[in-house]
Amino acid sequence: MQSTTKLLHDSSETHRAVFICHSCLRTSAVRRNVRRSFFNSAIAREEHIAPPELGATVPFRKLLKDELKRQKLRGESKKSKHAPANRLLEKWELTVGIEIHVELNTAKKLFSTAATSTNQPPNTHVAHFDAAIPGTQPQFQKETLIPALRAALALNCTIHRKSAFDRKHYFYQDQPAGYQITQYYGNNNASQPFATSGSVVLYPHDGIAELDHPSITIPIKQVQMEQDTAKTLHQPPSTHLLDFNRVSHPLVEIITEPVIHHPATAAACVRKIQSLLRAVDACTLGMELGGLRADVNVSVRPRPQLGQEIALGQRTEIKNLSSFKAVEGAIIAERDRQIEVLEAGGSIDGETRGWTLGGTQTTMLRGKEGEVDYRYMPDPDIPPLLIGNDLLHHLQMTMLNLPDDLVMSKLASTPYGLSVLDAIVLVATEDGDRLEYYMELVTQLQGLLSAEEFTKARAGKLAGNWVLHELGSLLATSDISWHDQPVKETHLASILVRLIRREITSKTSKQLLAMIFNGDPRPVEKIIEDENLSLRPMSKEEYLSLAQNLIAENGDMVRAITEKNQKGKIMWFVGQMMRQGEEGRMEADKAKKVLEELMEL
Repeated sequence: MQSTTKLLHDSSETHRAVFICHSCLRTSAVRRNVRRSFFNSAIAREEHIAPPELGATVPFRKLLKDELKRQKLRGESKKSKHAPANRLLEKWELTVGIEIHVELNTAKKLFSTAATSTNQPPNTHVAHFDAAIPGTQPQFQKETLIPALRAALALNCTIHRKSAFDRKHYFYQDQPAGYQITQYYGNNNASQPFATSGSVVLYPHDGIAELDHPSITIPIKQVQMEQDTAKTLHQPPSTHLLDFNRVSHPLVEIITEPVIHHPATAAACVRKIQSLLRAVDACTLGMELGGLRADVNVSVRPRPQLGQEIALGQRTEIKNLSSFKAVEGAIIAERDRQIEVLEAGGSIDGETRGWTLGGTQTTMLRGKEGEVDYRYMPDPDIPPLLIGNDLLHHLQMTMLNLPDDLVMSKLASTPYGLSVLDAIVLVATEDGDRLEYYMELVTQLQGLLSAEEFTKARAGKLAGNWVLHELGSLLATSDISWHDQPVKETHLASILVRLIRREITSKTSKQLLAMIFNGDPRPVEKIIEDENLSLRPMSKEEYLSLAQNLIAENGDMVRAITEKNQKGKIMWFVGQMMRQGEEGRMEADKAKKVLEELMEL
């Protein structure tokens, strides 16, 4: 290869440059841009503005931005908040279906006794069957079915008592056998996947598009088990290294119906499915670590009018998206590309396309294969998969709380009183360990405070703020993991009880938390006593004196608050009073109250 490349290089140097007529080149460029100019001119005519010069190519994304600027100049941006940003998006309707591939949390591979692995040295966990050694046969590992069933139950699927495995034939370097063992969705009971007809409900806190509020239900067509392929490592210019550790790692493929019409909702759907699977311990790693990959099928069609039925447009598939941002960005780019092609009078080809995070365009990879090309056939070496009702009953009875159930029915109600967003973060972080910490903290606060004190202080919400934000910020700026952090629930409960009872200030309470986090072994009460941190209340006259001096020195700021109604700036005065006041004596809420009285707010 190297010698060939060198020959080509040497040969090119000996040839004279080919003569090109620049007049013909300019004419050719104009012709190539006529179709693009038609699209841009249509927008221009609609807005009664001068179209771009002939030959000028304007990207579709720039057209969208220009339209937003026009709306702003016309004063339409606020009243059009919930409408499509461009008339072309009103004309065309996006439709998205998603296929999600999830690595199951199992110790063994799907059809061999080799151990599953993620970061082990290449080709160290490979059975003879994984490498497709002639004469070897698949041995279904029954324990791999458990996380797959948990995933299907979390997605509200119908579990079929009998299903089967099929061979999907295709030849590629990462598939040593020349076929993949999967579950093909057929018309007879023997060929169907083990789970079908599920659903997932998305809410505003999941990040769906505003046009989908207050909720949207995404039907799950099927959940099927299948084996993973080898991992390919590309070494330029022409070397590909194969790691067979991943061959036959158990996967489930989750396929949604094509009912999603907004990119943000598609990303929210993938995010929600990941959170559900992690909640029931079905998957190994999240999308950010490669344990979950998404393919999206994108099509556009003329937007149907009321009562009108229009078939879905030709779809293209964008494969191997490895982040939620990539899912949304790829769909937007492909939607814009298809609209531009259709507006110019072209047609969409069924094909597989790629996407690079941060890019603005999808790229063609290969023509899309139809189902007939895979030559599906029942695998003759694997008997039918039979699932007993007793197993399903046991899994249903032992299922962990799903995020929505936990958030809606528990954390957002008494005694916790968390906001939905805070509750979701608690459920999603540290595999639920921070949630357990928080709930134990609330239990301790209930034991230390009277019912009246607990309710009046909204102690459940206060505890959530401290676990997420105060303790969370200390963790974020250190190398300590959540499991190794030294602040026990008893420590934080002791600090919060004294804060609620006004025995210490807010500033002192944060100082106490930082001291314990950094390794101070003394009990909270001992630190307060040794460091003289108890609150020594200031008189109102002392508050007034500080506040009056600040107001006299900052007349412009006062006028902004009193005359321009910029009331948020009062917190600047509070901060100044906290800095100038004696350590451990100044209370922020009292300082704010005195400032509001002096400014007559």
